[in-house]
Amino acid sequence: MLRLINVNCYYGLVRVLKNVSLHVAEGEIVTLIGANGAGKTTILRAISGLHPVRSGNIYFENRDVTGWPAERLVETGIGHVPEGRQIFRPMSVHDNLELGGHLVYKHYGRKRLKSEISEVFDMFPVLHQRRNQYAGTLSGGEQQMLAIAMALMAGPRMLLLDEPSMGLAPMIARDIFSRIAGFQQERKLTVLLIEQNARAALAISHRGYVMETGRILVEEEAGALLSNPEVKRAYLGRERREIWE
Repeated sequence: MLRLINVNCYYGLVRVLKNVSLHVAEGEIVTLIGANGAGKTTILRAISGLHPVRSGNIYFENRDVTGWPAERLVETGIGHVPEGRQIFRPMSVHDNLELGGHLVYKHYGRKRLKSEISEVFDMFPVLHQRRNQYAGTLSGGEQQMLAIAMALMAGPRMLLLDEPSMGLAPMIARDIFSRIAGFQQERKLTVLLIEQNARAALAISHRGYVMETGRILVEEEAGALLSNPEVKRAYLGRERREIWE
């Protein structure tokens, strides 16, 4: 479904992605792990059209989408939930969802938009309870649910998730990961995931890539990465293991 071939990206004169090649098959959950500054977020931003690609190619569903603007990529079926829960805090939960569904409204009208919002409320009952509440007053976990729900409103076939459990209590983080696995199974979503809690992310993933200083070092099935002694030493320490224990 998604393929990157020798992608290079820069910040000014600094090369942050160095001939990155990876693929995500339809229906997979794939996790990118690596230290801060490895280039993981830049990969997601390049895929979703938020960061320019200097060289190399990005293919989505066999189409070369390199250099496409972000709006066109959303219409094509790529949803991106960036790090930091980028929601519209002074607006209500319901209004945030309407903004997330602007493409649904544009192509299918208000009746379809209301139906999509209702479906999202079924997936996230707490958002229905908070529908008239300002988004900025939600808890951290509820804000993360809203950010994901906004991306789902556009009807993506592939979801890019950047640090969905950051700053969340273990119980809430566990719920977020369970929901991500559920999206893949129930909505047939393909997921590319960045997560500092590598152990928890790999537990719901099919495969994973390990990045270091802008390069892909290792690609293996998730189970193999979980048992790889070098990966365990570098990325799968004891921090936050309580999510799954």
